[in-house]
Amino acid sequence: MTLIEQLERYQPFNEQEEKDREVILRWLKNDPENIYTRNNTAAHMTASAWVVSPDGERILMAYHNLYDSWAWLGGHADGDRDLLRVAMKEVRQESGIQDVKPLSEEIFSLEALCVDGHVKNGSYVSSHIHLNITYLLEADPNQPLHHREGENKAVGWFARDEVYEKCSEPWFTEHIYRKLNQKLQEQYGRTL
Repeated sequence: MTLIEQLERYQPFNEQEEKDREVILRWLKNDPENIYTRNNTAAHMTASAWVVSPDGERILMAYHNLYDSWAWLGGHADGDRDLLRVAMKEVRQESGIQDVKPLSEEIFSLEALCVDGHVKNGSYVSSHIHLNITYLLEADPNQPLHHREGENKAVGWFARDEVYEKCSEPWFTEHIYRKLNQKLQEQYGRTL
């Protein structure tokens, strides 16, 4: 099933997802070749992971250098159209955790996220939009963790309510991380 088909049958959780789904679908239909690469400098596909412990009590986060904040894990599609594979690859690369599995192969959440202009690897990157698909993954918190030099400073597991305290980006805390925990509780019966 294509990503467009998945998105068309996806049931938005709230108004944010409803509006962002329209934006993502419009970009996918209008620029199907470049949207999976950073060749499209205005907007491109990314994949994120909300990684939970088997009991649903802890969330895996990384302290990202670019945002100077604790955040979920994820990254650019860079040409890969299998965004679940991208999310899992990014979790492995950014955290060192190797044994990670999806709780579902379905889209868990979606977001159109504004990224401010910044310098990366010595070059300026203009402000753009990450057309993001989020997957719900599970991993054992007893696995060894390793941060990814140059991308994040640390990786750690946090109690679900600590996520809100650790993140220094208020918009993400209120509109993304709270939504993800609420969806986890409602769809998977995890007590959050």
